[in-house]
Amino acid sequence: MQAIADDVGKTLAAASTMSGELADTLDGKKKVDAAKEVGKLISKRLQEIGVGAVVFDRGRYLYHGG
Repeated sequence: MQAIADDVGKTLAAASTMSGELADTLDGKKKVDAAKEVGKLISKRLQEIGVGAVVFDRGRYLYHGG
């Protein structure tokens, strides 16, 4: 998952299940639970650099989240 500033074309933060902070803690977790942890990590990283709001853009694909 990436957070990108479209206006400047710069990646602000990124996180995945292979991120060092998460890799060891996800053993045995379901995919949905692992995805939640990735979301929390990228949120934390964005807050650390002062980003307070984001917009989900799935391009031509529908966003099915809640």
